[in-house]
Amino acid sequence: MTAGFVEQPDLDPVAGPGLDALRELVSSAGVAVLSGAGLSTESGIPDYRGPTGARRTSTPMTYQEFVGSAAARRRYWGRSYLGWTQIATARPNEGHRAVARLQRQGRLAGIITQNVDGLHQAAGAHDVVELHGGLDLVVCLACGLRERRTSLGERLRAANPGFGATVTRVNPDGDADIDDAELDGFALVGCTRCDSDLVKPDVVFFGENVPKPRVATCYDIVEGARSLLVLGSSLTVMSGLRFVRRAAKLGIPVAIVNQGETRGDPLADVKVAAPLGRVLAALAG
Repeated sequence: MTAGFVEQPDLDPVAGPGLDALRELVSSAGVAVLSGAGLSTESGIPDYRGPTGARRTSTPMTYQEFVGSAAARRRYWGRSYLGWTQIATARPNEGHRAVARLQRQGRLAGIITQNVDGLHQAAGAHDVVELHGGLDLVVCLACGLRERRTSLGERLRAANPGFGATVTRVNPDGDADIDDAELDGFALVGCTRCDSDLVKPDVVFFGENVPKPRVATCYDIVEGARSLLVLGSSLTVMSGLRFVRRAAKLGIPVAIVNQGETRGDPLADVKVAAPLGRVLAALAG
Protein backbone atom coordinates (compact mmCIF):
# COMPACT_ATOMS: atom_id res chain seq x y z
CA MET A 1 0.00 0.00 0.00
CA THR A 2 1.23 3.49 -0.78
CA ALA A 3 2.40 5.23 2.37
CA GLY A 4 0.74 8.45 3.44
CA PHE A 5 -2.42 9.58 5.19
CA VAL A 6 -5.55 9.85 3.06
CA GLU A 7 -8.74 11.20 4.59
CA GLN A 8 -12.09 11.24 2.83
CA PRO A 9 -14.56 13.12 5.01
CA ASP A 10 -17.10 14.39 2.52
CA LEU A 11 -16.64 12.47 -0.71
CA ASP A 12 -18.91 9.77 -2.09
CA PRO A 13 -17.99 6.77 0.10
CA VAL A 14 -18.03 4.38 -2.86
CA ALA A 15 -15.51 6.41 -4.86
CA GLY A 16 -12.39 8.49 -4.34
CA PRO A 17 -8.81 8.13 -3.11
CA GLY A 18 -9.77 6.86 0.34
CA LEU A 19 -11.68 3.91 -1.04
CA ASP A 20 -8.97 3.18 -3.60
CA ALA A 21 -6.44 2.93 -0.76
CA LEU A 22 -8.79 0.67 1.20
CA ARG A 23 -9.31 -1.56 -1.82
CA GLU A 24 -5.56 -1.96 -2.13
CA LEU A 25 -5.38 -2.77 1.58
CA VAL A 26 -7.91 -5.64 1.38
CA SER A 27 -6.95 -6.82 -2.11
CA SER A 28 -5.24 -9.92 -0.74
CA ALA A 29 -5.23 -12.09 2.33
CA GLY A 30 -3.91 -11.12 5.73
CA VAL A 31 -6.17 -8.28 6.92
CA ALA A 32 -6.86 -8.11 10.66
CA VAL A 33 -10.17 -6.40 11.49
CA LEU A 34 -10.73 -4.47 14.73
CA SER A 35 -14.33 -3.31 15.06
CA GLY A 36 -16.06 -1.00 17.52
CA ALA A 37 -19.49 0.36 18.40
CA GLY A 38 -19.71 2.51 15.27
CA LEU A 39 -20.11 -0.63 13.15
CA SER A 40 -23.39 -1.43 14.92
CA THR A 41 -25.05 1.99 14.76
CA GLU A 42 -26.71 1.09 11.45
CA SER A 43 -28.33 -1.81 13.34
CA GLY A 44 -29.97 0.65 15.74
CA ILE A 45 -27.46 0.37 18.58
CA PRO A 46 -26.19 3.88 19.41
CA ASP A 47 -22.50 4.69 19.62
CA TYR A 48 -20.95 6.21 22.74
CA ARG A 49 -19.02 9.03 21.13
CA GLY A 50 -19.65 9.13 17.37
CA PRO A 51 -21.97 11.47 15.49
CA THR A 52 -24.71 8.81 15.54
CA GLY A 53 -25.13 9.11 19.29
CA ALA A 54 -24.40 11.46 22.15
CA ARG A 55 -22.48 10.41 25.22
CA ARG A 56 -24.46 8.32 27.67
CA THR A 57 -26.15 10.26 30.46
CA SER A 58 -25.62 7.66 33.19
CA THR A 59 -22.31 6.57 34.66
CA PRO A 60 -21.38 3.06 33.47
CA MET A 61 -21.32 0.38 36.14
CA THR A 62 -17.84 -0.50 37.40
CA TYR A 63 -16.81 -4.00 38.40
CA GLN A 64 -15.96 -2.83 41.91
CA GLU A 65 -19.38 -1.23 42.38
CA PHE A 66 -21.19 -4.27 40.98
CA VAL A 67 -19.54 -6.82 43.27
CA GLY A 68 -19.60 -4.53 46.31
CA SER A 69 -23.27 -3.59 46.44
CA ALA A 70 -26.53 -5.54 46.09
CA ALA A 71 -28.27 -2.21 45.39
CA ALA A 72 -25.86 -1.60 42.51
CA ARG A 73 -26.56 -5.07 41.13
CA ARG A 74 -30.30 -4.44 41.34
CA ARG A 75 -29.85 -1.11 39.55
CA TYR A 76 -27.72 -2.70 36.84
CA TRP A 77 -30.04 -5.63 36.16
CA GLY A 78 -33.14 -3.44 36.20
CA ARG A 79 -31.63 -1.25 33.49
CA SER A 80 -30.16 -4.17 31.55
CA TYR A 81 -33.44 -6.10 31.76
CA LEU A 82 -35.09 -3.39 29.67
CA GLY A 83 -32.05 -2.51 27.54
CA TRP A 84 -31.42 -6.12 26.52
CA THR A 85 -34.51 -6.12 24.31
CA GLN A 86 -32.98 -3.64 21.88
CA ILE A 87 -29.70 -5.57 21.75
CA ALA A 88 -31.40 -8.96 21.38
CA THR A 89 -33.63 -7.81 18.53
CA ALA A 90 -30.89 -5.96 16.61
CA ARG A 91 -29.95 -7.48 13.27
CA PRO A 92 -26.65 -7.38 11.37
CA ASN A 93 -26.29 -4.48 8.94
CA GLU A 94 -24.48 -4.28 5.63
CA GLY A 95 -21.18 -3.60 7.39
CA HIS A 96 -21.35 -6.83 9.41
CA ARG A 97 -22.39 -8.79 6.33
CA ALA A 98 -19.52 -7.30 4.31
CA VAL A 99 -16.97 -8.30 6.96
CA ALA A 100 -18.36 -11.85 6.86
CA ARG A 101 -18.05 -11.84 3.04
CA LEU A 102 -14.43 -10.68 3.27
CA GLN A 103 -13.77 -13.56 5.65
CA ARG A 104 -15.40 -16.08 3.31
CA GLN A 105 -13.30 -14.68 0.46
CA GLY A 106 -10.19 -15.59 2.45
CA ARG A 107 -8.98 -12.03 2.86
CA LEU A 108 -9.01 -11.76 6.67
CA ALA A 109 -6.35 -12.84 9.15
CA GLY A 110 -8.87 -12.54 11.96
CA ILE A 111 -11.70 -10.49 13.46
CA ILE A 112 -11.37 -8.74 16.82
CA THR A 113 -14.40 -6.85 18.08
CA GLN A 114 -14.83 -4.48 20.99
CA ASN A 115 -18.59 -4.97 20.65
CA VAL A 116 -20.64 -7.25 22.90
CA ASP A 117 -23.72 -7.55 20.65
CA GLY A 118 -22.84 -10.72 18.71
CA LEU A 119 -23.75 -9.15 15.36
CA HIS A 120 -20.57 -10.28 13.59
CA GLN A 121 -21.49 -13.90 14.31
CA ALA A 122 -25.14 -13.31 13.40
CA ALA A 123 -23.94 -12.08 10.01
CA GLY A 124 -22.05 -15.34 9.43
CA ALA A 125 -18.54 -14.53 10.64
CA HIS A 126 -16.71 -17.20 12.62
CA ASP A 127 -13.81 -17.35 15.06
CA VAL A 128 -14.57 -13.79 16.18
CA VAL A 129 -12.53 -12.72 19.21
CA GLU A 130 -14.87 -10.77 21.47
CA LEU A 131 -12.38 -8.59 23.30
CA HIS A 132 -14.88 -7.46 25.92
CA GLY A 133 -17.01 -10.62 26.01
CA GLY A 134 -20.61 -11.07 24.90
CA LEU A 135 -23.98 -10.10 26.33
CA ASP A 136 -25.52 -13.42 25.31
CA LEU A 137 -24.01 -15.12 28.38
CA VAL A 138 -24.01 -14.40 32.10
CA VAL A 139 -21.59 -15.78 34.69
CA CYS A 140 -21.91 -16.38 38.44
CA LEU A 141 -18.92 -14.82 40.18
CA ALA A 142 -19.42 -17.10 43.18
CA CYS A 143 -19.34 -20.53 41.52
CA GLY A 144 -18.44 -19.82 37.88
CA LEU A 145 -21.61 -21.21 36.29
CA ARG A 146 -22.38 -19.71 32.87
CA GLU A 147 -25.94 -19.36 31.62
CA ARG A 148 -27.63 -18.05 28.51
CA ARG A 149 -28.83 -14.45 28.89
CA THR A 150 -32.25 -15.48 27.58
CA SER A 151 -32.62 -17.97 30.44
CA LEU A 152 -31.76 -15.34 33.03
CA GLY A 153 -34.19 -12.97 31.33
CA GLU A 154 -37.02 -15.48 31.73
CA ARG A 155 -36.31 -15.79 35.46
CA LEU A 156 -36.11 -12.01 35.86
CA ARG A 157 -39.43 -11.66 34.03
CA ALA A 158 -41.07 -14.18 36.37
CA ALA A 159 -39.69 -12.35 39.42
CA ASN A 160 -40.80 -8.92 38.14
CA PRO A 161 -44.23 -9.32 36.53
CA GLY A 162 -45.39 -6.11 34.89
CA PHE A 163 -42.12 -4.28 35.51
CA GLY A 164 -41.59 -1.30 33.24
CA ALA A 165 -39.81 2.03 33.25
CA THR A 166 -39.13 4.93 30.92
CA VAL A 167 -36.01 4.20 28.87
CA THR A 168 -34.35 7.35 27.52
CA ARG A 169 -31.43 5.60 25.81
CA VAL A 170 -29.91 2.15 25.33
CA ASN A 171 -26.12 2.04 25.31
CA PRO A 172 -23.90 -0.32 23.27
CA ASP A 173 -23.32 -2.46 26.39
CA GLY A 174 -27.07 -3.07 26.75
CA ASP A 175 -27.34 -0.80 29.79
CA ALA A 176 -30.39 1.47 29.55
CA ASP A 177 -30.61 5.01 30.89
CA ILE A 178 -33.47 4.94 33.41
CA ASP A 179 -34.36 7.11 36.39
CA ASP A 180 -33.14 5.17 39.45
CA ALA A 181 -36.39 5.96 41.25
CA GLU A 182 -38.18 3.63 38.83
CA LEU A 183 -35.94 0.69 39.80
CA ASP A 184 -36.66 0.54 43.53
CA GLY A 185 -38.98 -2.45 43.29
CA PHE A 186 -36.93 -4.51 40.88
CA ALA A 187 -36.10 -7.99 42.25
CA LEU A 188 -32.84 -9.84 41.58
CA VAL A 189 -32.66 -13.57 40.90
CA GLY A 190 -29.84 -15.86 42.01
CA CYS A 191 -27.58 -18.37 40.32
CA THR A 192 -29.38 -21.63 39.49
CA ARG A 193 -26.51 -23.64 41.03
CA CYS A 194 -25.51 -21.75 44.20
CA ASP A 195 -28.27 -19.10 44.53
CA SER A 196 -25.75 -16.26 44.80
CA ASP A 197 -26.92 -12.95 43.34
CA LEU A 198 -23.36 -12.24 42.12
CA VAL A 199 -24.43 -12.90 38.55
CA LYS A 200 -23.07 -10.53 35.90
CA PRO A 201 -23.08 -10.45 32.11
CA ASP A 202 -20.05 -12.23 30.71
CA VAL A 203 -18.52 -8.95 29.59
CA VAL A 204 -15.63 -6.83 30.82
CA PHE A 205 -16.90 -4.02 33.04
CA PHE A 206 -15.11 -0.72 33.60
CA GLY A 207 -12.42 -1.35 36.19
CA GLU A 208 -12.07 -4.98 35.11
CA ASN A 209 -9.22 -6.33 33.00
CA VAL A 210 -9.60 -8.20 29.73
CA PRO A 211 -8.35 -11.77 30.35
CA LYS A 212 -4.66 -12.01 29.44
CA PRO A 213 -5.03 -15.05 27.14
CA ARG A 214 -7.62 -13.14 25.11
CA VAL A 215 -5.34 -10.13 24.80
CA ALA A 216 -2.49 -12.42 23.72
CA THR A 217 -4.69 -13.95 21.03
CA CYS A 218 -5.49 -10.48 19.69
CA TYR A 219 -1.83 -9.52 19.61
CA ASP A 220 -1.08 -12.74 17.69
CA ILE A 221 -3.72 -11.87 15.09
CA VAL A 222 -2.40 -8.33 14.63
CA GLU A 223 1.27 -9.30 14.58
CA GLY A 224 0.63 -12.00 11.98
CA ALA A 225 -1.44 -9.74 9.73
CA ARG A 226 -0.46 -7.95 6.55
CA SER A 227 -2.57 -4.93 7.54
CA LEU A 228 -4.98 -3.73 10.23
CA LEU A 229 -8.44 -2.41 9.34
CA VAL A 230 -10.21 -0.51 12.16
CA LEU A 231 -13.98 -0.20 11.74
CA GLY A 232 -16.19 2.13 13.76
CA SER A 233 -13.99 2.60 16.81
CA SER A 234 -12.94 5.93 18.30
CA LEU A 235 -10.03 4.05 19.94
CA THR A 236 -10.61 6.21 23.00
CA VAL A 237 -9.78 3.42 25.44
CA MET A 238 -6.47 1.58 25.48
CA SER A 239 -8.07 -1.84 25.06
CA GLY A 240 -8.35 -1.19 21.31
CA LEU A 241 -5.72 1.49 20.76
CA ARG A 242 -2.91 -0.81 21.93
CA PHE A 243 -3.39 -3.02 18.85
CA VAL A 244 -3.14 -0.03 16.52
CA ARG A 245 0.03 1.03 18.30
CA ARG A 246 1.50 -2.46 17.98
CA ALA A 247 0.72 -2.60 14.26
CA ALA A 248 2.27 0.81 13.67
CA LYS A 249 5.36 -0.14 15.68
CA LEU A 250 5.81 -3.24 13.52
CA GLY A 251 5.32 -1.30 10.29
CA ILE A 252 1.99 -2.98 9.54
CA PRO A 253 -0.25 -0.56 7.56
CA VAL A 254 -3.28 0.73 9.48
CA ALA A 255 -6.53 1.89 7.89
CA ILE A 256 -9.41 3.41 9.86
CA VAL A 257 -13.02 3.77 8.73
CA ASN A 258 -14.90 5.83 11.29
CA GLN A 259 -17.29 8.79 11.28
CA GLY A 260 -15.36 11.10 13.55
CA GLU A 261 -11.84 11.52 14.86
CA THR A 262 -10.05 8.66 16.62
CA ARG A 263 -7.02 8.44 18.89
CA GLY A 264 -5.42 6.26 16.24
CA ASP A 265 -5.60 8.84 13.43
CA PRO A 266 -1.94 9.93 13.82
CA LEU A 267 -0.89 6.30 13.28
CA ALA A 268 -3.14 5.60 10.30
CA ASP A 269 -1.94 5.24 6.73
CA VAL A 270 -5.53 5.62 5.51
CA LYS A 271 -8.52 7.26 7.18
CA VAL A 272 -11.99 7.28 5.63
CA ALA A 273 -14.78 9.18 7.39
CA ALA A 274 -17.92 7.78 5.77
CA PRO A 275 -20.86 5.44 6.52
CA LEU A 276 -19.40 2.03 7.25
CA GLY A 277 -22.13 -0.01 5.57
CA ARG A 278 -21.64 1.56 2.14
CA VAL A 279 -17.84 1.58 2.38
CA LEU A 280 -17.57 -2.05 3.42
CA ALA A 281 -20.15 -3.21 0.87
CA ALA A 282 -18.04 -1.57 -1.83
CA LEU A 283 -14.92 -3.32 -0.54
CA ALA A 284 -16.46 -6.79 -0.23
CA GLY A 285 -18.32 -6.70 -3.54
